[in-house]
Amino acid sequence: MDLVALQPIFSTLWVVWFFVLFIGILLRVLAPGRKQDFERQGQIPFRENPSDRQR
Repeated sequence: MDLVALQPIFSTLWVVWFFVLFIGILLRVLAPGRKQDFERQGQIPFRENPSDRQR
């Protein structure tokens, strides 16, 4: 078998890989436990003093 014959298989595997990766990113970002982190980070531009920044 040469690479030209394997191209449809590799194309299918790439689609599956990116779909799994996309779902993983969505699950990580939309996890309920991360809501406080995102809210705190979203308030950074509205803080008065640079010394108020927390890591």
